[in-house]
Amino acid sequence: MVVHSQSAALDHCSLIRTCKPTTSVFNGIPVVHLRDPEAKTLIVKACEENGFFKLVNHGVPMEFIVKLETEALKFFNLPQSDKDKAGPPDPFGYGFKMIGSNGDVGWVEYLLLNTNPQTTSHKTHTLFREYPELFRSAVNDYIQAVKRMTFEVVELMADGLKIEPRDALSKLLRDDDSDSCFRLNHYPPCPDLQALSDRNLIGFGEHTDPQIISVLRSNNTTGLQICLNDKTWVSVPPDQTSFFINVGDALQVMTNGRLRSVRHRVLADSMNSRLSMIYFGGPPLSEKIVPLPSLMTKGEESLYKEFTWWEYKTSAYRSRLADYRLGLFEKRTPSAAAGL
Repeated sequence: MVVHSQSAALDHCSLIRTCKPTTSVFNGIPVVHLRDPEAKTLIVKACEENGFFKLVNHGVPMEFIVKLETEALKFFNLPQSDKDKAGPPDPFGYGFKMIGSNGDVGWVEYLLLNTNPQTTSHKTHTLFREYPELFRSAVNDYIQAVKRMTFEVVELMADGLKIEPRDALSKLLRDDDSDSCFRLNHYPPCPDLQALSDRNLIGFGEHTDPQIISVLRSNNTTGLQICLNDKTWVSVPPDQTSFFINVGDALQVMTNGRLRSVRHRVLADSMNSRLSMIYFGGPPLSEKIVPLPSLMTKGEESLYKEFTWWEYKTSAYRSRLADYRLGLFEKRTPSAAAGL
């Protein structure tokens, strides 16, 4: 997504939502060392209070991270005609500006890949056939390392919540039919931001992630923001050596609201490009998303109607990014839920 002139930039900007500047930097992000003996307790506390934490000492080799970032930037720096060979997204493949099918747009271009070798999409095959083996190798090495780390994180989470069996969450992500995916987001610099009259350009609009868990790594460019419990938006300081873990909607349901998915967004930067790598851990399409029995106290009722991951995923991707997607599945009226 290369901007060839100032007028082209402003024409593009006019199509994308803006927001008032947020000057508050959130310095209270919980930090969890994966090898800390108290990691299980810290993970649960962070997910209960913020739905979000930073993971350090994670064990993913930096060489895998650097290699993938290098190869991804090579792809995004290709001529537009070359990138278009990997699109349009179905939903996998290359896309730009348009986010989903319901009118959301952002200052972003992306690659969305299926991580399940059993169900790899045609677009993923095409992408890896068209582009160098080094790119495919970088993607595979990174995803396998991040998967291993994620399985460990959710098993520690299960320990902290006293979920039985311990692999109740990780087995859904390990399943041969797991509906997990991997996304590379590229936000080019937007040097004409000053023309927006002291407003910020939305790179990726506010939303929660529908899956069980999201694992984000980005380069050292600002832009990520999360919404705190008091509805204020705060900026997350970048850390290119660490991972940021998000609770997803499915995990909120599986814990009967004890852990809550975090609303987040990305703002464009005027000078620097931002590259994000996100692994979305999802269950098999046929999996029923219900509160885990070992978390339910005697007589406690589910806050949510029973549904499959396919039903929720389908509903979520038909909605707008900012919609409260779980409202339709709560055991109360959506209008009341929207007020949360």
